[in-house]
Parts: sequence; C-alpha cells; structure tokens
Amino acid sequence: MITNVLNTIDDILYAPILIIVMVVAGLYFTFRTKFVQLRLFKEACRLILEPPKGSREQSVSSFQALMVSTASRVGTGNIVGVATAICLGGAGAVFWMWVMCIIGAASAYMESTLAQIFKRVDKDGGFYGGPAYYIEFAMHSTVPAALFSVFLIATYAFGFNLLCSYNLQSTFAAYSWYHPVVTPLIIGTILALLTGYCLLGGGKRIVRLTEVVVPFMGLFYVAVSLIVLILNIGHIPAMFAEIFSDAFNFKAIFGGISGSCLVLGIKRGLFSNEAGVGSAPNASASADVTHPSKQGLVQTISVYIDTMLLCTATALMCLSTGIAHTPDVAGAPYVQNAISSVFGGIGPIFITVAMILFAFTTLLGNLYYCDNALAYLNNKKMPTKKFMTIFYVFCVLVIFAGAQMPMAAVWAIADITMGGMTIINLPACVILGNYAIDALTNYEEQKKLGKDPVFVASDIGLSDKLVMTWKAQSEKKSGKRRKKKKNASQA
Repeated sequence: MITNVLNTIDDILYAPILIIVMVVAGLYFTFRTKFVQLRLFKEACRLILEPPKGSREQSVSSFQALMVSTASRVGTGNIVGVATAICLGGAGAVFWMWVMCIIGAASAYMESTLAQIFKRVDKDGGFYGGPAYYIEFAMHSTVPAALFSVFLIATYAFGFNLLCSYNLQSTFAAYSWYHPVVTPLIIGTILALLTGYCLLGGGKRIVRLTEVVVPFMGLFYVAVSLIVLILNIGHIPAMFAEIFSDAFNFKAIFGGISGSCLVLGIKRGLFSNEAGVGSAPNASASADVTHPSKQGLVQTISVYIDTMLLCTATALMCLSTGIAHTPDVAGAPYVQNAISSVFGGIGPIFITVAMILFAFTTLLGNLYYCDNALAYLNNKKMPTKKFMTIFYVFCVLVIFAGAQMPMAAVWAIADITMGGMTIINLPACVILGNYAIDALTNYEEQKKLGKDPVFVASDIGLSDKLVMTWKAQSEKKSGKRRKKKKNASQA
C-alpha cells in the first residue's frame, strides 16, 4: 500500500513536471551559454589541475572540490541504477541518459558558478556555500532556501542512504547461500555498524583506504567493461541498433509513461550524475579559485565522468553480452548475469566488491552534504556535537532499514526527495542565470586578452556588499586601476 502511494507520487512528480523543468532549464542554459559544456570542454580539463589561488594549507583546489562531488556522484547508481533503467524501460533508456547528461552539464556549470559567486568565508578563512545561499538571494527569502536544505537532508541522509544500502545487499542475491530475510539483516547490520564507526570518530584509516582504492576500482571497472565489450565485439552493431531503435520507438517512450525508456533514462541519469539537483555546488563553493566560472567549468567534467564513462561502461558491458534484460532481473542481477557470461563465477564477486566500495564511500560522501544543510538551518553555524551524534545514529538506523526494504519503495523515496531538491534549485538558477552567464562572458573576455581571469563582482553588476567573499579581490583590482590612472596623469 505504502509502496503504491510512493510510486504514484514519484510518477506525478517526474512525468511530466520534473522532466519539463529539467529539459527546459538545461536547454535554456545550453543556448544562453552557447553550449559551454561542449565548447569549453578542453578548457575545463585544463582547469582541473590548476592549484588553489590561496597559500593557506586549508585552501581547496578545483581538483579537490571536483573529487568530493565526484565521490558522491560515483556510486551504486552507476551499476544498479543503469541496469534497472534498461530492465524496466528498455535499451533506449541509455540514449536518453546520454542526452540528459549533455544537457545537464550546462545546469552543472550554472549551479556551481552561482555557488562560487555567492560563497561565504568561515572564521578560519575557508570557503563554504551552496544552493541554500544563492536561493536565499534569488527568492529574497530564507523560506525556499530552508525548504531546499530540508529536502537535501531528506535526500542524502534518508532517500539515497536507504537506496544505497538496498543496492548493496541485492548484489548478494547471486549467491546460493543468499536468504531473502537473513542475508539483508546481516548485510544491513555490518554496513550500518561500519558506517557508524567511521561517522562517530573512528575508522579514519578505513576512510583513507577507501578514498585511495575507489578511484582505482572505478578505472578497473571501466577496464573490465571494455574487456567484456571487446570479447563481444560481434554484438556491438546489434547493441547500438537496439539502443537507438528503442530510444525513438514512441511506444517505448510513451507506453506506460512512468516506465518508459525516456522517463527511466532521465530518472536514473539524474540519480547518477545529479546535474541540476543542487548537491555538487556545496562542494564547488569550497574551491579557492580566482574566478567563479573556473569551478563551474570543472564541474561539467564530473557529470561526464559519471554518466559518459561509468554509466556507459555498465550499459554497454551488459547490452553487448546479449543477456536478456527483463524486469525480473532488474538491478544488480542483470549486471552479474552479464559479466558471468564472460568471467564465470568470478564475475558476480567482482561486482559485489565494486558495490561494497562504491556504497561505502557514497554513504560517507552523502553525509558531507548534510553537514552544510544542517549548518544553514542552524543560523549558518554547525549544530552541537550532541545533536550531530544523534543525527549520525539516525543515519545508521536508516542504512540498516534500507537493506530490508523492497526495491520499488527505496527507488521511489530516493526519486521523490531528489526531485524536491531539483524543483527548487533549477528555478533559482534560472532567476540568477544572468550572473553566471555574465561571469562566463567576463571569463572569456579576459582569456582572449591573455590574462588569468580574476573576478570582480561589479563587473557583472553585483555589489561587493552582496558578495563579501570577493570584496578583497575587487579592492585589489580597483587599487591597481587607481594607481595606473595616477601614473598616467603624472606622465
């Protein structure tokens, strides 16, 4: 009964409300920025390795901020989410995932650039911010910003953690010893205790280890996918034919609407890369850069890494094997069946190991975003240690519960909470869009003059009082202008 209600809400929210909002906003940003996500791809790649402008030890580089947002994006959705979309919506879901990735990358530029423009400085000189801060400025009210923060906490402490826990335990269904009641209890308990141990102050070595291992696991996962693809090279033409024919099969697109390849491709693509959701800007705001557009461009790369690399690796690996993708194997079983056709019994074990690593880092990364939202709701300062301990205990219980829940319910909850964030964030980005677009124009003008772009708020019509973070930089540049003018007059 509850699952049916959740699915109904999910269907109404996405088809057509959120799909229209996401597509219209993404296309608007794409055309207004003249396809910034494609046009400046090379520049974005160059900026990834640019060092922070500050000399402080706590300065966060573009690359570090990118890694934080990518760690949250890369997770179980890259494996299970893609497989679920294909099994329930058809191979055409992959095409619509690609389309939304390219469109969504423009939204990623906008939200991360705005986060940089409206970021704040803490007492230690570090930067923080995110959608709550620019939403407050856009709407001239703290109410929508607070509502966004509530949805963010509901998404990352509840919805995504329920789903992450479920996805992990579902991979064990491939083994003969799996029990539908006992196994989820065991997996849920172990995952909850391990996460709780790390959250409550211990397990620093575990966290450091996973931070090192997971990037290599991501690359190894792509390599394994390529091996499967090469070994099934004869199926590749038929695979792409199925993707494109299904993508433009109007019965597949509109049949059942909520279960169509179009809707599922957009849903699972959004869940995986989070473009326009408003999560990545929380990390983007922490980067110490000379110009907001730098971090906006860098964040477009994170979207591509997630969808065009990892999600595509899963999709092509599975589809190239020719293994049947039916609703009864939706999720991890489909991926495990596909990889088993090449690697035999070791295939499911590899997927399980990858899922364990991806799930663990996702759970911890999700809660990084919650800290930012909780601080905003608490008059822009972190809650007490006692409150945070209680909050983390709640999160641990959520992780345990997720392993015991049905697939339809956890996906619906994750979709609904994420949709709530998106439907508040994207309109705010549209309202403030001119600032991000003007910042891009300013960035490109300085690049044409051979300069390393430096941002001055007044150059895009913003008062220094509204964006205090950039005031010192503005005063420094204004001082140089006055000095140059004085020297010219004396001459």
